[in-house]
Amino acid sequence: MTEQKHQIRARYTDSTVTVYQAYPPEIGLPAARERRFPAVWKRDRMTWVKPSFLWMMYRCGWGTKEGQEAVLALEITREGFEWALAHACLSHYEHGLHADHATWKRQLQQATARVQWDPERDLRLQPLPHRSLQLGLAGAAARRYADEWIVSITDVTALSHAVHAHVRDGDLDRARQLLPRESPYPVHEGVLAHLHQ
Repeated sequence: MTEQKHQIRARYTDSTVTVYQAYPPEIGLPAARERRFPAVWKRDRMTWVKPSFLWMMYRCGWGTKEGQEAVLALEITREGFEWALAHACLSHYEHGLHADHATWKRQLQQATARVQWDPERDLRLQPLPHRSLQLGLAGAAARRYADEWIVSITDVTALSHAVHAHVRDGDLDRARQLLPRESPYPVHEGVLAHLHQ
């Protein structure tokens, strides 16, 4: 069976899905402690969430990049996540998916969420053949995310560092055992049709 090129792989329950973000400590640590974003978190800026732990590790350098030292696992409602997908626009024009460039540009300006598909990563953060979802939330979506969808926030910085240490030591089996268990996220037929070919 051929693996799908575009995948949402995630940890999820019947009612929630886990996404990852990385922040400077002055945002990430209070967010994990209070289970909500602190006042310095900007609701008027686009915020990107990633269901893939390893893609987040690639993005934040295992929690070592400046401004991304606090890695958070945010459990959000599936209802909110799927609302964002339904209201999202692909972040780039794709011939055959969009009627024309002007139509895509108009949709992008009106959309409250954006989707990018980037190569998924392995434990050494090398690209894999299938693509992983990044979901950008702005406007109403960002506000709903911060104020309504979040069920829990957990600081997973120590986990990030522990997995990275095993990778550096060449012990990929032990690193793999620590990874969050992710599996294909079940989306209803057609939910992603407007987001890839």
